[in-house]
Amino acid sequence: MATPHISAEKGAFAKTVLMPGDPLRAKFIAETFLTDSQLVTSVRNVLGYTGLYKGKKVSVMASGMGMPSIGIYSYELFSFYDVENIIRIGSAGSYRDWLNVMDVTLAESAVSDSSFAKIQGGVNDPCIKPDAHINEVIKQKAEEQGTNLKMSVVHSSDVFYSDPSQGTWKDIAERTGSDCVEMESFALFHNANMLGKHAACLLTISDSFVSHVELTSEQRQNSFTEMMKLALETAISL
Repeated sequence: MATPHISAEKGAFAKTVLMPGDPLRAKFIAETFLTDSQLVTSVRNVLGYTGLYKGKKVSVMASGMGMPSIGIYSYELFSFYDVENIIRIGSAGSYRDWLNVMDVTLAESAVSDSSFAKIQGGVNDPCIKPDAHINEVIKQKAEEQGTNLKMSVVHSSDVFYSDPSQGTWKDIAERTGSDCVEMESFALFHNANMLGKHAACLLTISDSFVSHVELTSEQRQNSFTEMMKLALETAISL
């Protein structure tokens, strides 16, 4: 079995899939944390792997950037490969002084101006929530591994570069009530809700609009690793 965007055979994916945006991060996770990992899809170089973490089957696959991209891959995983849970593991820019670079944050909701949910499923709500059970498991695992997990409202943006006439980041944060910004979780949560599946979103703060601090490559790697371990521990507990 294959879809236009995934070349894996039926049964190739675990029930829980971790989804970084970057294909090379999917590769890093598979090579660093999984045993007996196999590349199960590589269409358009969007890499997907399945292997074992502490003896339990886990998959990791890239989502690409933006809501249309994660919308396609999450829909196909949920609909055609019997995937039950997707945990996005990405990066975000902070809108708040209490959400600092290198912090790990869990989305309690995603807000967006995107038309994705309306066009895909007729949903007009600008705020979509993740799966409550997965979030509770993530919180529990964070406490167990000593991760200072911060909850946040995530702004999912359709654009990375916006015209200044559309408002500053402060304007956007105030209007949306959001704490950080990324580009995928709104579509992921919508697909999960529409299809009767489950999704969550873990993010590492890679830069701050408040402090203007950005992670170095070494800091990015270390902080992302903490988030990856938290997602993996959650995956084998679902």
